[in-house]
Amino acid sequence: MGYKVAVVGATGAVGREMLKTLAERNFPVDEVIPLASARSAGQEVSFGEKKVLKVQNLETFDFTGTDIGLFSPGASISAVHAPRAAAQGCVVIDNTSHFRMEPDVPLVVPEVNPHHLAQFRKRNIIANPNCSTIQMVVALKPLHEVARIKRVVVSTYQSTSGGGKEAMDELFLQTKSSFVHQPAEPQIFTKPIAFNVIPHIDKFMDDGFTKEEWKMTVETRKILDPDIKVVATCVRVPVFIGHAEAVHVEFEAPITEAQALAAWRKAPGITVFDKREDGGYMTPLEAAGEDDTYVSRLRKDPTVENGLAFWCVADNLRKGAALNAVQIAEALVKQGLLEKASA
Repeated sequence: MGYKVAVVGATGAVGREMLKTLAERNFPVDEVIPLASARSAGQEVSFGEKKVLKVQNLETFDFTGTDIGLFSPGASISAVHAPRAAAQGCVVIDNTSHFRMEPDVPLVVPEVNPHHLAQFRKRNIIANPNCSTIQMVVALKPLHEVARIKRVVVSTYQSTSGGGKEAMDELFLQTKSSFVHQPAEPQIFTKPIAFNVIPHIDKFMDDGFTKEEWKMTVETRKILDPDIKVVATCVRVPVFIGHAEAVHVEFEAPITEAQALAAWRKAPGITVFDKREDGGYMTPLEAAGEDDTYVSRLRKDPTVENGLAFWCVADNLRKGAALNAVQIAEALVKQGLLEKASA
């Protein structure tokens, strides 16, 4: 039995990755409908190696009879069309920030809190967390089960693809321009991104943190444990795909490096690549196109009583967005929570 799946925002970077991921993982589909704005309607997108689909207009599409909607069109658009799709019987898995902190919408990473999916029927909407949050909680969950986490201090190194295609284009153009001595002024970012790093992602809040930093704090608590304290510094770096994070964790009880490594090696969605030698760690370039979160550079943090520090990287378009959304759909099927809308 296959499902009718709509991919909303199908012409964007994440939407295209969703289509690719659905095909690669052989998700049971009878029909896939790519949706986007009126100006993108009529464009063609790929589904699998051979199938080409024509994009339809989101604004006029009737979701009746559609089983799953994978949404990544931008928060303001999801705010309008996700509730409309949900009211028409479509289970919405939304990749935008709009619904994440609403109390009756589950915020889910399947390797971490799949049991929260049972709450989705209240709104027929499930939220996909922020890309930087996803890879961190995947790495934290096995450690939290060994010795409860008290506090997390994280610095991120986030690729331009987190800002969309235009952000990636800006990195490309500025890099190219620097070699021909024709400086390209920033349009997407607040300062030049080529050969630079920018400690600013999303809007500034009244307390001096950015909204991206706030997201990592509140989302981690909602997904993993409301008692965990999190402080983040989020930085945009001149990388096309793949986020990296330096994570310092303080625990309530002692935990050894050996215990942490053993927990990671048993956990789904994690690959340990940690050799204390030149090149014995993962970088965003190597994680691009991969599904797992990679952990490296594990060591004791001597500045706190029970502390560990580590480095983690993941493909933010895959595990940080498209893959996590498809895994949520797979978990719904596995748990028997998804009924055919057309039945």
